[in-house]
Amino acid sequence: MPSFDTVLEPNLVELRNALDQANKEIGNRFDFKGSSAKVEFSEKSAKERELTLYADSDFQIDQVRDVLLARLAKRDVDVRFLDLSAKPQKLGGDKLKLVVKVKAGIDAEHAKKIQQAIKSSKLKLQASIQGDAVRVTGGKKDDLQQAMALLRKEIADLPLTFDNFRE
Repeated sequence: MPSFDTVLEPNLVELRNALDQANKEIGNRFDFKGSSAKVEFSEKSAKERELTLYADSDFQIDQVRDVLLARLAKRDVDVRFLDLSAKPQKLGGDKLKLVVKVKAGIDAEHAKKIQQAIKSSKLKLQASIQGDAVRVTGGKKDDLQQAMALLRKEIADLPLTFDNFRE
């Protein structure tokens, strides 16, 4: 029976490449000379990743964020993977730090939205939550492709990807 998994997983290789490019640009820019501006990536677990932006002022931290977002866009990494809602934290002196979480895995609330979207579509498909992914199963490959298009349209706030397309 044909199926696919709906997942939320960033391309880590491209994310790291974008980070390296952003740090290189920050190091070369005249307005960052002599400052502690940089971006770091930390991975606590497979689902817990974060970027830490460092700068000397509010203006500089905004500039670092803009450089990072531009590099991510050039590397085709969707910025919807980043949770940019955090506020900068003061370190010692004038230094600031901004922690940006990298989203991975579909949370229960969005998984239920995906299930409801599949049910209300009247397609002959079943959606089941499996950990941090949603498996969609059906009789026809065409129905599954319609479901993918539907989910891209309905769940616009998440950069969903579709894995394990099996016939």
